[in-house]
Amino acid sequence: MTRLRTGPYLLSLLLSITAPSSITAAWSPSELSLLRLQWLGSLPPLPADPSNRVADDPRAAEFGRRLFFDRRLSANGEVACASCHIPGKSFTDGLARSRGVGETKRSAPTLIGAAYAPWYFWDGRSDSLWSQALGPLESPVEHGGNRLQYARLIRNDPVYSDHYETLFGPLPDLSDRQRFPDGASPVGTDAAIAEWRGMAEVDRKAVTRIFVNVGKAVAAYQRKLVPGLARFDRYLEKVFQGDPSGGGLMSTDEVAGLKLFVGKAMCVTCHMGPLFTNHGFHNVGAPDPAMSKPGYRLPIVHLFIEKPEPDMGRYRGVRQSLASEFNCLGEYSDATKNDCSELVFANTRHQDTLGAFKVPTLRNVADTAPYMHVGQFATLGEVLRHYNAPPVAPSGRNELIPLALTDRELNQLEAFLHSLSSPPAVSAEWLQIPDL
Repeated sequence: MTRLRTGPYLLSLLLSITAPSSITAAWSPSELSLLRLQWLGSLPPLPADPSNRVADDPRAAEFGRRLFFDRRLSANGEVACASCHIPGKSFTDGLARSRGVGETKRSAPTLIGAAYAPWYFWDGRSDSLWSQALGPLESPVEHGGNRLQYARLIRNDPVYSDHYETLFGPLPDLSDRQRFPDGASPVGTDAAIAEWRGMAEVDRKAVTRIFVNVGKAVAAYQRKLVPGLARFDRYLEKVFQGDPSGGGLMSTDEVAGLKLFVGKAMCVTCHMGPLFTNHGFHNVGAPDPAMSKPGYRLPIVHLFIEKPEPDMGRYRGVRQSLASEFNCLGEYSDATKNDCSELVFANTRHQDTLGAFKVPTLRNVADTAPYMHVGQFATLGEVLRHYNAPPVAPSGRNELIPLALTDRELNQLEAFLHSLSSPPAVSAEWLQIPDL
């Protein structure tokens, strides 16, 4: 759906790819080359995560599954990771702003296929699945808890302590409330921060290590959540086998929408590959709710009311990732510097990152409304109309150019997007709440 000013150069490169041997009357050789890149059969094996030594340990995945669904990992005992990433909703929650113990500032993206990404959150402020899992646990509006609370849960729950020590080694004794005060936390109130700073450094690191390992176990579970074959993929398999009709698995409008997707609409400029994302960050001029408040553009009002700051997106997120104690280069990472090229070469150029947000996967997109980083659009139709006639960006430069698609073409694109839905390719047990 994205058409960038740089799009024609990328498209000409893609169209130069050698066509596959199986050619049908319905698709040109160049189109078939692009379709093979979008097909789920082209998805490579999961990339390794050298920053997490238990990333692919099945014992860590089982431990992480328990943690993912456990509401005790919150300040009020009512919020789990699965509260905002609901398996039955493609691991989203259907809200414009997700709700934990309070309301967040952004929507919850799907976790299906997330393990393939180099950056996490809409602004990319985390560079690993495990570091991403830690942010919500301490956020005052998401889980709202603190590191000591979570460390004590792991230490005192016999099932959890057994899982933990099997994977990570002995747990420290946290019973001394003088050394490990209940309210101590590096984030939160001034009192909590003061108590945290009053702890011995060795004790702070022992608690943080448990906290980090919780994130690494949750990440091991999330790596299981890979997409399954959608109707689109089964259609392509038939086409690649020489059946021009694709087995009749897609309607005429869906096929027309697919042709637009890889052609005139140039959606593949950003939504390239079997996950339908290039994992990059782009400014597509999505409206900023903070800047659309009544009176925002009235100069007289500005004299008396502080002007709200726009969401700076990747511009701020990349700087947060570089400063994070939990990044690939930090002491809690299992990686070496040579494993951290994404972080080392992170783009901090103002003009390329201001107002830019992560390109989401389009797999299951029909099931993950509302859309954009704050759920600004309720329907796919609204999203497509925005891309068709892009406005001035609230901040930075909108990279889109008008598409000039007709209403019929927009409807065909939307029809195609409905063919991308599928459950994750995991057994049912991984999608269910375990016995805790």
